[in-house]
Amino acid sequence: MLSRRTLLAAALLLAACGSKGDPNRLTVAATAVPHAEILAQVKPLLAREGVDLEVRVFNDYVQPNLQVDQGQIDVNYFQTKPYLDQFNRERGTKLVPVAGVHVEPLGAYSRRWKAIRDIPAGASVAIPNEPSNGGRALLVLQKAGLIRLKDPANPLATIGDIAANPRNLRFRELEAATLPRVLGEVDLALINTNYALDAKLDPTRDALAIEDKNSPYVNFVVGRPGAAEDPRVRKLVAALRSPTTRAFIDRTYKGAVLPAF
Repeated sequence: MLSRRTLLAAALLLAACGSKGDPNRLTVAATAVPHAEILAQVKPLLAREGVDLEVRVFNDYVQPNLQVDQGQIDVNYFQTKPYLDQFNRERGTKLVPVAGVHVEPLGAYSRRWKAIRDIPAGASVAIPNEPSNGGRALLVLQKAGLIRLKDPANPLATIGDIAANPRNLRFRELEAATLPRVLGEVDLALINTNYALDAKLDPTRDALAIEDKNSPYVNFVVGRPGAAEDPRVRKLVAALRSPTTRAFIDRTYKGAVLPAF
């Protein structure tokens, strides 16, 4: 069995551009953990189907969409539909979800406190600074009893939508990728699982509060309009949603990443 390190090393094959000129190559933009690891696991499956999979790894959520939109990369695999919808509205792009693969429950982490009940008055709380993940973070805090939102079900709630903040929490809105790095500087940070895993945090053990298995935030393969009809992309989706990949996700992430198929 290949180790996670070996799988990730295989995934870090960078594609300088899209697959123009090579009908058998498929380039995919992804964040390192778990997306690139999962893609590395399906690379041999695709090779047997005649598809040469190349993965380009990013540490942000903007460039993977821009480069797919510009045709530099074929598809990406890192984001939820609420994030994609917001990105399309803000950037004028027309990217589309192709297929859902897994859920990464977003969690609340702390270096200073052992339980949500310990979070003190005036605590500093860091959340993602873009609407979909920021709203998602606020829903986790609401479920944990730390705040109450004007619309308790609004997935795009902002700090301005907080109706009750009994502990007078002080919010910092930061780029999602930086949140693990500021964990020691704040009382609580709401971190996406891909960045939590990359920072050696175990969501099932370390999160003080976390989304459950019914989270609507499925991670999708995303491409330009028509991507779903591309035979290479169809083969990628079939490999990502195969029993082999389900077993890999269950075995590797032990509940920190959940198959959505």
